[in-house]
Amino acid sequence: MAKLNPNFISLILIGLVAIASASVIFEEKFDDGWENRWVKSDWKKDDNTAGEWSHTAGNWSGDANDKGIQTSEDYRFYAISAEFPEFTNKDKTLVFQFSVKHEQKLDCGGGYMKLLSGDVDQKKFGGDTPYSIMFGPDICGYDTKKVHAILTYNGKNHLIKKEVPCETDQLTHVYTFILRPDATYSILIDNVEKQTGSLYSDWDLLPAKKIKDPSAKKPEDWDDKEYIPDPEDTKPAGYDDIPKEIPDADAKKPEDWDDEEDGEWTAPTIPNPEYNGEWKPKKIKNPNYKGKWKAPMIDNPDFKDDPELYVFKFKYVGVELWQVKSGSLFDNVLVCDDPDYAKKLAEETWGKLKDAEKAAFDEAEKKREEEESKDAPAADSDAEDEQDDDDHEGDESDTESKTEETKEEASSDKDDAAHDEL
Repeated sequence: MAKLNPNFISLILIGLVAIASASVIFEEKFDDGWENRWVKSDWKKDDNTAGEWSHTAGNWSGDANDKGIQTSEDYRFYAISAEFPEFTNKDKTLVFQFSVKHEQKLDCGGGYMKLLSGDVDQKKFGGDTPYSIMFGPDICGYDTKKVHAILTYNGKNHLIKKEVPCETDQLTHVYTFILRPDATYSILIDNVEKQTGSLYSDWDLLPAKKIKDPSAKKPEDWDDKEYIPDPEDTKPAGYDDIPKEIPDADAKKPEDWDDEEDGEWTAPTIPNPEYNGEWKPKKIKNPNYKGKWKAPMIDNPDFKDDPELYVFKFKYVGVELWQVKSGSLFDNVLVCDDPDYAKKLAEETWGKLKDAEKAAFDEAEKKREEEESKDAPAADSDAEDEQDDDDHEGDESDTESKTEETKEEASSDKDDAAHDEL
């Protein structure tokens, strides 16, 4: 039997220890007992616009027993949350991850989740409830198809300045937000990094570190003209004598033109093909060109660094959204401090089932198309029957009309006969 390389074994053990040491703050797969961990809000209940959640795997899935929670009513508000022991990401990496599937072919609605701080009355959790992070896909019409990443700082919500396109199909996708102690972040979709950067540059959480010097002025001798007229270029002789228009040589005097009544006939004019417009010297590169002048950057006196810019305290995770069409299904919610653990969880859930889910979706689409094709001939037949009925009604109407005409003719004959007798 071949011996395993000791170095290889060490690497495996190190990996296992790293995963085992990952701090999982909250993990929800919506298995049995999930309702004991989540609180459905009464927000919008008095208005009768609060939607109901359904515990299901959806209309197509890779495993019918792998269930999540799905919006089930159109034109409704949804709000649900779960509490966990308060956690701060100071000196730690924050990982916020979940999966969502829009079975309804979402045209306007959200698929995002929130992390909340402080004390929240979960029965009143709603759109006005303050949150720390809002993350996930948002779709509305043709213009909005992006991943929201909104961070709250000093009581104000700040949207990410970079565009991060979201998935728009009807299959499950995993969204991951990673925030590190060095104030850098990454956004992943299906375990693939789609955006990365810094809190300092990609959100307006703090004033800019550098600003343009407001006292700087462009030097008077600064030449910012890239091209100048060629001083050696001269106007061709006779250039100004070329007329803009010339008489149309093909025009002929109309045969019915009367010089005494219409005046002397002159040929209409047409654009002169030899006329090139007002003469201008050609352009050449300016040897004194210094480029476009820009004010120098200086330190912003209003900037004050915050070394804890990335730090949050969390106590709840929730979903709060409005949907025109229902059918969004959330699952595998995770809050932890280890990106590798999150990646592994995504592979064991979404990664393991995505091919089977796609096959189930394709089968469902095939059945839907077959049903629609069956209904189409029936609709045509109904339309033909209605047309036949209309034709019969027309025949009956013609018969009645002819009968009335016969009666009127007979009556008219009687009247004529009576008139003759008189």
